[in-house]
Amino acid sequence: MSAADQLARIRERIDRLDEEIQDRINARAAAAQEIATIKLEQEPNTHFYRPEREAEVLRRVKERNRGPLDDEAVARLFREIMSACLALEQVIRVAFLGPEGTFTQAAALKHFGASVETVPFSSIPDVFREVEAASCHYGVVPVENSTEGVISHTLDMFLSSPLHICGEVTLRISHHLMGSCQALDEVRTVYSHQQSLAQCRGWLDRHLRHAEKIAVGSNAEAARLVQALPHAAAIAGETAAQIYGLHLLASKIEDEPGNTTRFLVVGNQETPPSGDDKTSLLFSTKNEAGGLYRLLTPLAQHAISMTRIESRPSRRGMWDYVFFVDIEGHKSDPAVASALADLHRVAAMCKILGAYPKAVL
Repeated sequence: MSAADQLARIRERIDRLDEEIQDRINARAAAAQEIATIKLEQEPNTHFYRPEREAEVLRRVKERNRGPLDDEAVARLFREIMSACLALEQVIRVAFLGPEGTFTQAAALKHFGASVETVPFSSIPDVFREVEAASCHYGVVPVENSTEGVISHTLDMFLSSPLHICGEVTLRISHHLMGSCQALDEVRTVYSHQQSLAQCRGWLDRHLRHAEKIAVGSNAEAARLVQALPHAAAIAGETAAQIYGLHLLASKIEDEPGNTTRFLVVGNQETPPSGDDKTSLLFSTKNEAGGLYRLLTPLAQHAISMTRIESRPSRRGMWDYVFFVDIEGHKSDPAVASALADLHRVAAMCKILGAYPKAVL
């Protein structure tokens, strides 16, 4: 058999597989529509998006994968199938820190898939307010970066917001320098978010030491601004260069090659256990010797692993602080529930921000 004949037979097999895949996807979509009908009959104001269910499905997809596609590639494909099926039940509106082209929008699309409606807002408080008012179903906000640490504006919002954390997203961050000019030596000013300027500090010192660095609300806003500035450049993601028609002057200028940002998904619903979860909480103690030790003791006594702790001013008094903590497990897990009950008894204040699936993608 000639090579041409072999290729023709393989392509015929691919065509048959494509038809089978398409039929299966449409059958899955029809099943999703049936679920929507049943849910609406039971509860008109039901939540169609189920973070714990989607996390379970994606974990199973990765566990049963045998290649040749890797686990992440297969999970991304299923994420888009699930997103399209969910849109048949309800088009989900997701608020994000805008404008178009930010890493936060990329995180929202990674978590929810491309079939949601992403809505940009100019500040993190605006994202929280829109979700609290139910103008958007969910919001996505940055919370910490592997290089520069915590995003304080996000943590501060949890002090007063009634929203729950419903999920988390991690996104590998690559920063690019872009502008309307054609060459690096034409750049006199660099615009970006303060976190991105910090994450690229070493590169900027080596290549643009004399350029003025100006912090703005987001990377995409920086890209939008430099459209009309002939001697300015922005640090942003590659998508922003495409959206705003800018030239890439330098690629991957971040100082740390593993630079990653964690984002939180916030909403008005609580999330049941998925089998591999985190719980986030904030608490405070009196300003006295051993106060923090007494707060952490219940976690140690119940063998609960703490993955993060941050302190922030409480805004109630000078030198009065609250602590933001992430722990392993869902708040309904017996050991976690017992630890939290003990913590409530010794803390001056304790607020559970959310229990949610760990990031799958």
